[in-house]
Amino acid sequence: MATLTPEDIAQYQTQGYVIPQFTLPKERIDRMRNTLDQLIRDNPGVRPEKLVSAHVVGRAGGRNDEGVKGSKDFLDLAMEPEILDMVEQIIGPDIVLWGCHVFCKPAGDGQETPWHQDGHYWPIRPLATCTVWVALDPSTTENGCLRVIPGSHAAQVTHGHLKEDREDLVLSQRTDDKAFNEAEAVDLQLQPGQMSMHDVYMIHGAKVNTSTQRRAGVALRYMPGSSVFERNLNPADGQSGVPVSFATRPLWLLRGQDRTGRNDFKVGFE
Repeated sequence: MATLTPEDIAQYQTQGYVIPQFTLPKERIDRMRNTLDQLIRDNPGVRPEKLVSAHVVGRAGGRNDEGVKGSKDFLDLAMEPEILDMVEQIIGPDIVLWGCHVFCKPAGDGQETPWHQDGHYWPIRPLATCTVWVALDPSTTENGCLRVIPGSHAAQVTHGHLKEDREDLVLSQRTDDKAFNEAEAVDLQLQPGQMSMHDVYMIHGAKVNTSTQRRAGVALRYMPGSSVFERNLNPADGQSGVPVSFATRPLWLLRGQDRTGRNDFKVGFE
């Protein structure tokens, strides 16, 4: 069943992440892998680690405002009731879907994701998001699985990030080394259909994939209805290394209410 145990919830609260016991069925993942292959074919000019807003289909089936030709299959994945049941246990009954990023690291040259905090890049106030990272391929230490710094979310502080002048990174800014101890990192190894959940303040990253095994996953982003997606903000000031259009990105109220009354659920659907 798609239910977090009390121990799971306690781990998320104290450590900032958890790997639920729930696994999506093989047939569901097989379909998503086919969709991923089509997504990559449809976006030959986009690095497969940077397929942002893969759930947003552009006008007339073309590219969305963030330069990706998306697929409704990723939106359907984000709306899976079992996933939402677990998210509700973390952020409460008011759930807003605001993002979906496909991270596909090709075998041999899959780019590094430097240590970072998601909240450094995002226009959500107050900062609050649960990210569900769904594995479509095996995600292992060898092929660059997600790595986290347990407890790094606890102070709810966004640390300084340093600009990296490199072309071989998924993101262009890295958390200051003084903010954490990399020796404490934990590798979140997942099999297809498994998923991890992590907090917006969690320091995390992933090494380069030099193995012979592709590593692909989908990051689904959910904020509570008590937060606002502030469309006029771009905290990284266009320096993230990933094209974004927060001003025109669509939001979906999947459960409950928008408690702020300020989130716009019409933008991006016109």
